[in-house]
Amino acid sequence: MGEPDSRASLERKRHGSEGEPQRRPGIEIDGLEEKLSQCRRDLEAVNSRLHSRELSPEARRSLEKEKNSLMNKASNYEKELKFLRQENRKNMLLSVAIFFLLTLVYAYWTM
Repeated sequence: MGEPDSRASLERKRHGSEGEPQRRPGIEIDGLEEKLSQCRRDLEAVNSRLHSRELSPEARRSLEKEKNSLMNKASNYEKELKFLRQENRKNMLLSVAIFFLLTLVYAYWTM
């Protein structure tokens, strides 16, 4: 009988041969969507602080800098999400094509 999986063996299964995490697009997309959502909430908060208060020039510059940083982050997250969704579409189409091909082969051999 095999012994139960230890934490180390579970980590090895979860990670690739070089120790890098295996990519799971669905989970990766969910994580990026959450990061994008948080980034947008933070951006709204910064915009709110910029427009609702009398700020010193230094504080205004700091908030503008933070706003630009958050906008760049959001843009990068959106680009990455777009790329991952395109990859998902390609993989789905490939899966459907393989399924269709296997169905044709099965139908041909059973007739």
